[in-house]
Amino acid sequence: MNQITKTPLRNLGYDFIPAEYLPEGKDEYYLRNEQNKPSTVYRHLKLDEVEELKKNGNNSDDWSLVMVSGNFLPELIHNCNFYGLVRIGILEPYYLEFHNLRRPVGFYNSTIISCDIGNNVVIDNVSYLSHYIIGNDVILINVNEIETTDHAKFGNGILKEGEPESIRIELEVCNENGGRSIIPFDGMLPGDAWLFSRYRDDKVLQEKLRFFSNKQFDSRRGFYGTIGDRTVIKNCKIVKDVRIGTDAYLKGANKLKNLTINSSAESKTQIGEGCELVNGIIGHGCRIFYGVKAVRFILASNSQLKYGARLINSYLGNNSTISCCEVLNSLIFPAHEQHHNNSFLCASMLRGQTNMAAGATIGSNHNSRGADGELIAGRGFWPGLCVSVKHNSRFASFIIMAKGDYPAELDIPLPFSLVSNDNSKDELLVMPAYWFLHNMYALARNAWKYADRDKRLEKIQLLEYDYLAPDSLQELATAIDKLQVIVARSWLRHKNQVSDNQGKGNDSLNLYSDDEALKMHGKQLLENKDDTLNSITFLAEGFENSSRKVRILKLVKGYSIYKELIIHYALEQILVNIKSGKFNNLADLQESLPENKIPVTWVNVGGQLIKKTALDKMLVDIRKNRLDGWKDIHQFYLNEGKNYITDKLHHALDILWKVNDISIKKIKPDEFKELLFQSMQTAKWITKGIYTSREKDYLNPFRKMVYENQAEMDQVIGKLDENSFIKNQDMAYQEYQSTILNIVEKWKLN
Repeated sequence: MNQITKTPLRNLGYDFIPAEYLPEGKDEYYLRNEQNKPSTVYRHLKLDEVEELKKNGNNSDDWSLVMVSGNFLPELIHNCNFYGLVRIGILEPYYLEFHNLRRPVGFYNSTIISCDIGNNVVIDNVSYLSHYIIGNDVILINVNEIETTDHAKFGNGILKEGEPESIRIELEVCNENGGRSIIPFDGMLPGDAWLFSRYRDDKVLQEKLRFFSNKQFDSRRGFYGTIGDRTVIKNCKIVKDVRIGTDAYLKGANKLKNLTINSSAESKTQIGEGCELVNGIIGHGCRIFYGVKAVRFILASNSQLKYGARLINSYLGNNSTISCCEVLNSLIFPAHEQHHNNSFLCASMLRGQTNMAAGATIGSNHNSRGADGELIAGRGFWPGLCVSVKHNSRFASFIIMAKGDYPAELDIPLPFSLVSNDNSKDELLVMPAYWFLHNMYALARNAWKYADRDKRLEKIQLLEYDYLAPDSLQELATAIDKLQVIVARSWLRHKNQVSDNQGKGNDSLNLYSDDEALKMHGKQLLENKDDTLNSITFLAEGFENSSRKVRILKLVKGYSIYKELIIHYALEQILVNIKSGKFNNLADLQESLPENKIPVTWVNVGGQLIKKTALDKMLVDIRKNRLDGWKDIHQFYLNEGKNYITDKLHHALDILWKVNDISIKKIKPDEFKELLFQSMQTAKWITKGIYTSREKDYLNPFRKMVYENQAEMDQVIGKLDENSFIKNQDMAYQEYQSTILNIVEKWKLN
């Protein structure tokens, strides 16, 4: 049976903090007074004011506890009930207007229990308003319930005095079994969520991180909910244990419970019709509309949930959009797009700049004996229409997957690849460097648009959006090694088959017993452009957990592009360094560079790329109590961001030396000039690829057939020659070319 207690009416509005949790010598308002120290001086009501309030249909259990400011107009309060200590700011004869909604300042047809209310507030038809501190110029209209409990946590994964560990709210990200659960807190960055979810075997580190999260907030009971200045709440049903910033707009929500809703005049947050949000943190500038359901979640700043989206046990990074779909138990780095009703994402870690197409089912546990699978994808992961991918799977950066059901776990280590099924031959196909060969426009535009849409006010983490960066470069270097091994194995397999067909036994496959020997042989074949490579089928191993063949398409071309990109990227970083104006010639530049070394590993920490050596040192500092909390970790992010340009230059030069055997520190002037011109040609090729890949959309007869003529097509989708992005890329290339020519002339390179 329902447990309904009966308490004397005189107690309504009092004893907010249970006696056992009230410090000696403190009253139940002590935390309220700590939270709200208004400049307004309150006074008791005058007798005539009390009489007018009663005349207007108002009631109070104790009029002496209704405190008002000096400038108080009792005629602006009608049909209200007051319980407990209520402090009211200035009320003046104005009406407030917001989005064509006009309401007179004052309180009407509402029940108000133990609240502090700012100046010129509208409270109209609020059935139950309890234990809130309300700012100035706030509008509250047609709300069933706005209340705060004494143990409110406002979405943070903390415990209040006397609460057992079993009720702590945690986000079960990355894995449905809870093995990577994190403690959410207001201000948690994507890097924090990533850090918390990894290193699960390091008990000391995990305990430190839990301690950091616990100490972020006060465990005392009795904090009030807050509604910031100029916030508007209308036509909502339940708002319980919610802390709301300034300038927020909440309309038509069904249920908002245990939340922090960050909002400000510079970055407003809006929540719309039919939404039900429970146990979450919402960042500045977010938009949540039309039937969204979110439970146990963090929505980082400037992100959107729309059109019935469901977000459960997940962290969604900054500048992301999810609509019409379901996302469970996932950790998603910034700049994620998922717009379609029938897409599904589960138990995944996506490292940013990702896009889910309609019908995509990412992370199915149907091939596991328990709900314990995981999927990890690098930046730019793009599964196409109706793609089905199983746990456990892993993908390098900028992988695009063609429509299809992928029947087994995948491990795709070749960045910028197209992955597809050949159903007629039952083969998995992988085409390295696909984006550069066939879809350069989309790759380049996505890098531009994500940076352009980064509207964060606090950029504590330096997010990387360029498709060529330390993470993708180290993947290119690894992929080159893998392609060399694939070529050697395939060449030996081909040679063995030819020998068998000629009736001769051949044990060539046994000639090379280790990957290093295979790499050397594969590299020799590729660098010498061996003619036999034109007739070989390249087969890979370890890409799919199945017995079917994995065929690498256009391998030779992809290998060449990979190596060319490494040179181009290194020269780009050098030019950034040269533009600082510190160098008068090549010798000056070389003098500033360190000796080449084995490239350091980089880690994507919530969208910020950080050297593993620096990250490891920070982890040691946490374990040894040299860092005191999440603020210190955030300072680490800032410091690494300041060093990023120099660090990625050195990394690029080390990769260049390792893969292409080129040392900029020891290069001769004529060789450096040749590299500059090679990079310029690569930039030209990329710029041309941006144009031609978009041009295909204008030349395709099936794209053109829906228009009566070219003029109509140009009117609907715009003229190709007027495409602003293509124009900007052309200008960037011209600037890049000019920079190189100026350096060649100024430095007198032979």
